[in-house]
Amino acid sequence: MLYTIENDTLRVQVNDLGAELWSVQTKTDNCEYLWQGDATYWSGRAINLFPICGRLFEGKYTYNGETYEMRLHGFLRNSTTRVSAQTATAVSFELTENAETLAQYPFRFRITVTYSLEGNTVHHTFRVENTDSENTLIFAVGGHPGFNVPLTEGESFEDYYVEFDSDKQPQLVEMSDTCFDTGHRRPFPMEEGNRLSLRHDLFNIDAIFLTYMSDGITLRSRKSDKFVHLYYPDMNALGFWHKPRTDAPYICIEPWYSVPSYDGEVDDLSTKQLMIHLAPLDEYENTFDITVG
Repeated sequence: MLYTIENDTLRVQVNDLGAELWSVQTKTDNCEYLWQGDATYWSGRAINLFPICGRLFEGKYTYNGETYEMRLHGFLRNSTTRVSAQTATAVSFELTENAETLAQYPFRFRITVTYSLEGNTVHHTFRVENTDSENTLIFAVGGHPGFNVPLTEGESFEDYYVEFDSDKQPQLVEMSDTCFDTGHRRPFPMEEGNRLSLRHDLFNIDAIFLTYMSDGITLRSRKSDKFVHLYYPDMNALGFWHKPRTDAPYICIEPWYSVPSYDGEVDDLSTKQLMIHLAPLDEYENTFDITVG
């Protein structure tokens, strides 16, 4: 089921399946900024990642001597959530453990995904609660929003670039041909200190993952003034992706708190890299912003 929130500037829709952002439109011109899904390229739009981000080697991990299986990006994306609060300009979706989640993730939790509007900005907030009084909750969160490229009729994918908010040198997470972390890092080359021009062959293998990047980035065109800005101060990794070896007319800009598993290594969840460890009955919150114009 779709839920709509709006203010004077934006009209936004969210699907309760996965608490997935479904549409972001500016009211002045009805411009749709969010990729609208197409199975030819990618049927998703802006999936939410929990309790892992990326792939697990062999699709499994271990915890306390037991082996569990979990699909790419975790189970939130395929779970029907419950609306826990709604106003004209904000809506919250909630998921707690159930038989299906416990079979692949032996933890008690509550995750709430909230979208709230402020001017031309969508605030996207993950709030995770460890509802267990004894055990530490181990998890990751991340966003996977896709944006239409081009945003203006008559332009091409190659007319666009992404520009980081600062000249901070990002590190490339080197990936194997099977899309796992090799453990190697190297400086990621940028144009003019903070730009990356878009071209389809950037994604001939799969995604680009960065760490130690600046905390904001803007998708821009060289031919028009439409833009998308993401601000993600509390995320530690950023991905760029579209379906490999295609001319897909979108780009996913993905703020994550985590990275994929190491190639050739089945993770022990207790020691998996860049995971959040939340104490019993504690709470965690992480917000990233999407601003369009």
